[in-house]
Amino acid sequence: MRNIGPYDYVIIGAGTAGCVLANRLSADPEVTVLLLEAGGKDDWIWIHIPVGYLYCIGNPRTDWCYQTEPDPGLNGRTINYPRGRVLGGSSSINAMLCLRGQARDYDEWAQATGDPGWSWQNVLPVFMKTEDHWRGADEKHGTGGEWHVEPARLRWEILEAFRDAAAEIGIAQIDDFNRGDNEGVSRFEVNQQRGVRRSAAKAFLRPAMKRPNLTVITGALVKKLRMDGRRVLGVEFERDNEPMFATAQRETILSAGAIGSPQILQLSGIGPGALLQQHGIPVVHELPVGENLQDHLQLRMAFKVQHALTLNTMLRSWRAKIKMGLEYALFRSGPMTMAPSQLGAFVKSDPAQATANLEYHVQPISLDKFGDPPHAFPAFTASACNLRPTSRGHVRIISPDPRAYPAIQCNYLSTAEDRKVAADALRLTRRIVTGTRAMKKYQPEEFSPGPAFQSEEELVTAAGNVGTTIFHPVGTCKMGREHDATAVVDTKFRVRGIGHLRVIDASIMPTITSGNTNTPTVMIAERASAILRADRR
Repeated sequence: MRNIGPYDYVIIGAGTAGCVLANRLSADPEVTVLLLEAGGKDDWIWIHIPVGYLYCIGNPRTDWCYQTEPDPGLNGRTINYPRGRVLGGSSSINAMLCLRGQARDYDEWAQATGDPGWSWQNVLPVFMKTEDHWRGADEKHGTGGEWHVEPARLRWEILEAFRDAAAEIGIAQIDDFNRGDNEGVSRFEVNQQRGVRRSAAKAFLRPAMKRPNLTVITGALVKKLRMDGRRVLGVEFERDNEPMFATAQRETILSAGAIGSPQILQLSGIGPGALLQQHGIPVVHELPVGENLQDHLQLRMAFKVQHALTLNTMLRSWRAKIKMGLEYALFRSGPMTMAPSQLGAFVKSDPAQATANLEYHVQPISLDKFGDPPHAFPAFTASACNLRPTSRGHVRIISPDPRAYPAIQCNYLSTAEDRKVAADALRLTRRIVTGTRAMKKYQPEEFSPGPAFQSEEELVTAAGNVGTTIFHPVGTCKMGREHDATAVVDTKFRVRGIGHLRVIDASIMPTITSGNTNTPTVMIAERASAILRADRR
């Protein structure tokens, strides 16, 4: 085994959190940093063209291509579970939507962890520090940061009609989802710069790669953490079939995400004791690693329409494709700049909810699943997801072999509360699309899941038929108070009972945020870097 280093910090995973951490830690020239990434470089053109997510998701060049276990809540189905496997991680293949969530999310984190530093009041300046917002700076937005935010560069008539229809039933039209209360309907803002994807690798990692004290190794498959008792010495990994070991003098940092981080901990003997013993792994320290998996289940309702332009028909025309390509090449505009969803809404599934608990992603396209061609007729998709699911799943290794994917069990719709919200969401979508004047001229016709599902029980079945991930797994290395038996890390990201090891990524979220999770992960890593610098002094 070849030894490399020593480094002050070894970071596992060059996803969103890892890129931020690599930038911030290596800003000190007296500190040496190694960043390990299992995937390759982000030098493929479809990573950078926004519509390229259609080619990146489900492609082993850029995606781990996980699959879930059969899920009773999905009527026994398994689903694809995309996670980025490339520099930038999921920020290189995701929807590019910039959403912070709600103020209540972070106030609840502060209350649950006993750390006021996680309150909205205290994390808002962290969001603002990293941001470069197209509107300019004000009391809720920042400029000059690396995380560029701009408006979508095109509009669709059918989506504008949906926006008007939502307003018709009392959903307010707003212009900013990121001021703490996101209730309303609006166009999404995106992490792009002049029509090009702004991934975490591009925003944070590339500028830092010029520094001599930062080393980045791609194609590095982590096997396990090397331990001396309950102290982490560094990382054993493999590159080009060569076993290697990197020494971390100060800290090893896991930023492999809500699937990868618990897998590596379990492979290293940190996790549920019975699970580790089942696979012949000596138990170093028993912790609930891999439990508390949370995700937003999106219920994709699709509607045929008349008299409206959608991507379904455009993508079946070579003339339209050529026009789209020329428009992008010449002006960085048009459909190739599209995020998967351009219009969103945050609403209450019923008036008793304290804040909006549903998020809509509305798209001028319909397909059976990512990777499939669009349907042959004009249609659009309105996906609704429960922002605060009470169902919990888990991530558990199935083998001591690091190449063996872990079992991902989401347990969607496993609580009565989640099933009720799902049924209410389907009813609300129908009310917006088929019960309003704004949509009437398009003659919308529901074809998925279909109008035959009407009763509460039938609607829950329908939700299981059409539900799928919206790519927001979190919580599997939960942050919590000292005596919280369900917590894996403390509020400084330190793994309980283990020295010189922290987990810094979306897996530490105690509860999922009320919106897309990438920008909150930037905030988490930014806050963590400040804590690491303070602890070093």
